[in-house]
Amino acid sequence: MDQKTTVTLLELAAKSLLNNEPAAIHALDEIPRDLFVPLFNAAFLGGHKTILKAMVRVWPFRCLHIGSLNTRESHYDILEAMIDGLQMLPAKNSSSCKIQQNFGSLHVCCRNLQIDRMSGHRSILQFVDLGCIDHLEMDQANLSEVVTLLARVIHLYSLTLYNMPYKYFERRNFRSFLLCLGRLDNLQELSLSFFCLTNQLYRLLSIGTAGILNLAGGERGTLRVVPRQLDTLYLPYCSLSDRDVTVLSESSQATHLRVLSLSNNHFFSEVYEPLQTLLEKVSSTLQHLEIDNCMITDSTLSAILPALSHCTHLNFLSFAFNPITMLVLKSLLQHLTSLMKLKYVIYPVPLHCYEEGNFHDSLDRQKLAEVQAQLEAMLHGAQRDDMKWVTCDFHSTRRRFNTDVWP
Repeated sequence: MDQKTTVTLLELAAKSLLNNEPAAIHALDEIPRDLFVPLFNAAFLGGHKTILKAMVRVWPFRCLHIGSLNTRESHYDILEAMIDGLQMLPAKNSSSCKIQQNFGSLHVCCRNLQIDRMSGHRSILQFVDLGCIDHLEMDQANLSEVVTLLARVIHLYSLTLYNMPYKYFERRNFRSFLLCLGRLDNLQELSLSFFCLTNQLYRLLSIGTAGILNLAGGERGTLRVVPRQLDTLYLPYCSLSDRDVTVLSESSQATHLRVLSLSNNHFFSEVYEPLQTLLEKVSSTLQHLEIDNCMITDSTLSAILPALSHCTHLNFLSFAFNPITMLVLKSLLQHLTSLMKLKYVIYPVPLHCYEEGNFHDSLDRQKLAEVQAQLEAMLHGAQRDDMKWVTCDFHSTRRRFNTDVWP
């Protein structure tokens, strides 16, 4: 009998027990350990709170892995029932008063924590061991709340913050935020979206004392906040300036970046040197690049093409919603077909496909179809049928998102 058949039989046995809850609960002291996990999974998915409550009381393993939970879904009630089952003393009051009696005995470990609106989750967080968290994602929290939470994490691997209200970016809170980041020695992924960083990126990155003095007008500060081993950096909608890109290109972190997103920052236009230098710096490591809606023009794209074509590990490139002509788009394709690891490119609709060359105007679908056919032919001629080039226009994308996201 192979392993797959054995698993199936265990699942069938678990489902059979769930059909008779009293019998299942009575048999918990006698069923083999191998049946506990499939029985638990089936009870969890089926919402059998009574059985779950009984099972956790006699759980034979040291850890109980319950997977992904969302406090806005029905799973919250199931989690509450399981916590009820973990009581070491007879329950006379609510489940929360269980927890208080046995605080220290119960270890609720969460690896990946996502918080939408911090104010509604403070009571839950007091029972979670934040030292276990390695991925933290927070939406619509003020900076003081972020600082309070970051002070309790120890081994954070990934941090994602977005929709941070600008009014909370007081100097004191931002300084505390930087101090917390400086303690995250294991951080490898950092994502800050809708996070106002205009001319502030030098405070996160290491560029050396001379660079700090030159860019900050004499201000001295910590030489390193974000760890040097950082390999993933998302900074969309951060109001970055060309000075910020210069700082990034001169930082020690740039030599390790595998994933980089600078989308929706209007700092390029005709200033291309910072981006060119940055691409040269990351050419030996970069695998994923997003520079959508950055006001990159023909002249800028042509200037950075040599550096971009040296990014030999690149496998994904997105530069949609930039005002590019068909001539430069074709030139880009010719340069990039030599990158054998590059498999997926999202390109902007060329300007001639819009009325009066403005991508805020109506789109000519026939012209776009002709563009797509030409690019497909060029890829085939270069024997790069494995490389996929796709596009999305401004209006269809805008309809999928809230209009306040787009400038």
